[in-house]
Amino acid sequence: MSVEEGLGRAAQACRAMGLAKSSYYRASEESAESEEKKQRIKELSERHPRYGYRRIRAMLKRGGMKVNAKCVQRVRRAEGLQVSRKQRRMKRVGVSTSERKRAEENNAVWSWDFVHDQTEGGGNFRILTLLDEYSRRCLAVHVGRSIRAVDVITVVEAAFARYGKPQHLRSDNGPEFIAYAVQDWLEDSQVKTMYIKPGSPWENGHIESFHDKLRDECLNREMFGSLREAAVVIEQWRCEYNHCRPHSSLGYQTPEEYAYRQTNRVDGGYAPPNPAPLAAAGVWGNKGATARQPVKTNNQQMAELQF
Repeated sequence: MSVEEGLGRAAQACRAMGLAKSSYYRASEESAESEEKKQRIKELSERHPRYGYRRIRAMLKRGGMKVNAKCVQRVRRAEGLQVSRKQRRMKRVGVSTSERKRAEENNAVWSWDFVHDQTEGGGNFRILTLLDEYSRRCLAVHVGRSIRAVDVITVVEAAFARYGKPQHLRSDNGPEFIAYAVQDWLEDSQVKTMYIKPGSPWENGHIESFHDKLRDECLNREMFGSLREAAVVIEQWRCEYNHCRPHSSLGYQTPEEYAYRQTNRVDGGYAPPNPAPLAAAGVWGNKGATARQPVKTNNQQMAELQF
């Protein structure tokens, strides 16, 4: 500024700042392509503030843009877009001795669990999540003030109709999962259960990791005015998670892409609807085109009477 205002010479200003005179006279040679990359990195980083530079780079590559990971990291650092997160270390209370079943194909092992949140007015609600451990797909989310064993059966039964039955279902020892109605229904459906040891959440690591992403990228960023708004926003995030979010453990493929390449099955080019609200409306089947009232088994009738 002093040189432009005539208060000094360029040589003196460059000497004071430790710069070569050529750097003052030489115009910037940054290409339009480089500027476009920077702008795109900033847009994606601001849209997804909890994504790291590796995942941002994966999204750029999916969009057909060639970019180096170090370039993405450098731009984000210069713009102050780096993700900083302090994690609290948790000490294990014991070592699990149970054999852990590992998913080796789609529908081999599903995990289900609950996560809690609240609306703007302070009303608490619960979220039932259902996850395929092999493809990391979130198969269903169900939001409610109170979720009973009968509600759990309804949501999972709709997921069975849409995605097929799993071989095993992994969960903790919550009252909704160990209820006699749930156990009898799963036995009738020929689905084996796997319960983790009490106080050992690391034995159900896939669903715990999913809940961490759900809370970090959705629940901690949104202020829910009502239960209905929470259900809509969380369902939108579920579709984005399955179809748009690159997953590092899947080679930065989305869960739907990974599941498709493993089964070579086309989904029809649209996001599969969430089975949870469809089940409540009585809609069943692969594409949700037909509606019928589910036939209630004796166990389900007993469950309704019990709850």
